[in-house]
Amino acid sequence: MSTILTAAQESKAWPVLEARTLLEGRIKKGLGDKGYVLFETGYGPSGLPHIGTFAEVVRTSMVRHAFQMLAPDVPTRLFAFSDDMDGLRKVPDNIPNKGMVKAHLGKPLTRIPDPFGTHESFGHHNNDRLKGFLDSFGFDYEFKSSTECYTSGEFDSALLRVLQEYDKVINVILPTLGPERRETYSPFLPVCPKTGRVLQVSVIQRNVDAGTIVYEDEDGQKVETPVTGGHCKLQWKCDWAMRWYALDVDYEMSGKDLIDSVKLSSKICRILGGSPPNNLTYELFLDDQGQKISKSKGNGLSVEEWLTYAPVESLVHFMYQKPAAAKRLYFDAIPKSVDDYLAHLKAFPTQDSKDQLANPTWHIHDGNPPEEKNHISFSILLNLASVCHSDDPAVLWHYITRYAPAASPDSDPLLNKLVSYAIAYYRDFVLPSKTFRAPSGAESEALVELKGGLEKLDQGAAAEDVQSVVYDVGKAHPDTFPGLRDWFRALYQILLGQDQGPRMGSFIALYGVEESVALINRVLAREDLSQD
Repeated sequence: MSTILTAAQESKAWPVLEARTLLEGRIKKGLGDKGYVLFETGYGPSGLPHIGTFAEVVRTSMVRHAFQMLAPDVPTRLFAFSDDMDGLRKVPDNIPNKGMVKAHLGKPLTRIPDPFGTHESFGHHNNDRLKGFLDSFGFDYEFKSSTECYTSGEFDSALLRVLQEYDKVINVILPTLGPERRETYSPFLPVCPKTGRVLQVSVIQRNVDAGTIVYEDEDGQKVETPVTGGHCKLQWKCDWAMRWYALDVDYEMSGKDLIDSVKLSSKICRILGGSPPNNLTYELFLDDQGQKISKSKGNGLSVEEWLTYAPVESLVHFMYQKPAAAKRLYFDAIPKSVDDYLAHLKAFPTQDSKDQLANPTWHIHDGNPPEEKNHISFSILLNLASVCHSDDPAVLWHYITRYAPAASPDSDPLLNKLVSYAIAYYRDFVLPSKTFRAPSGAESEALVELKGGLEKLDQGAAAEDVQSVVYDVGKAHPDTFPGLRDWFRALYQILLGQDQGPRMGSFIALYGVEESVALINRVLAREDLSQD
């Protein structure tokens, strides 16, 4: 047994725990007739793919990869399932031709004309957007369309099973509904042959042998229709359970807002004769005010916005961390996530197998993290951009290559991308809020001492030596700076125009001892750094 596999037997990394629970529980009983382990993620295509879609596919893929490590001989598949047969309830705000779409409300998404005019239906348009979105990140998945599963007959036997167990199914659902809804509820939603709309109507008769139901149409007529072949779809909680049963899904995670739905759908799945999949409940993302992120409110951060300022690996790292804990997802989270990713990437080669499995980069890179040289933190690059007041990557590279002569844009592609990201982030988020302040008399005395200490160092002094000088000066002025944190905050505010900043030793070593001395001289001369 390999060392990494041995380590996996005791690993506390959540994807490994999930995979181990799946393997030692559900899969230990066998793979069933399908012969593979099925992971699934769900997507509602009434809107465009968003950061929640990304998070669910990323996390599910991590569990799948951990499972493949534990059981390399067991085949696995990942279905990205689109609920594109749902009736459209309201017109999305972010589409053209809203009037045209409004005329087709209530129809399955795949029967509504494409408002963008590029696909055969609105559902097909959004499905292609989903596939393009997932493909752009290299996910290994298979796309599944609800419409195709219903109309092709793939769900027919499962739908007939729901009809057979109709009473048991509704007895699970009815207690969760209000009195008025109970009177008309049916798990089957007929698709009207005249209007094409998905109907919320009462079922007044069932014929199990014929596989049909009779419902009262909106015009009062009684209509008999098969439950198979796409003539009906199911209410979504029953639909979810039927899908688990029909496809024999082994693993599907879902958000905290669906906890009750998971419980209910699991009961229905068992009634049908299936076994509900293993489930991980993840917490929802919050905005900077601690409010739940909502597509309709627009208070979230999109994948595209994150990737404007940081590499995709940093976003995946953010998704990896504690999925069962609520996390604030906003622009201020980006620099820390980038630096956390870089720190874990740097540590990976020196770790033993147990610690490597606990390292997020193992899961981000499918067990094979790249080896990156010349690590410079994102926060230091941000502050270098800040003190240089430049949006030219060549200016930052001037300092980088002096600090790390072996580094270059060609040999260090990640660092090269980080330089551009740092400039963009500085321009949009740091620069607008920069406020320099002049030092007090006591602070000026400390700055004079710092300048003197730096002048005794060589231009290429190591970051540790610079940090020692900075520490010593701060400690020598306890009345002015009760703690070293106060000293560093003063340096950030006076030299960089912000309340937070990098490790000063590393920053000065990168920016240059002579340049840092010159910067202090400008401050002592009361020059206005904000005019640069």
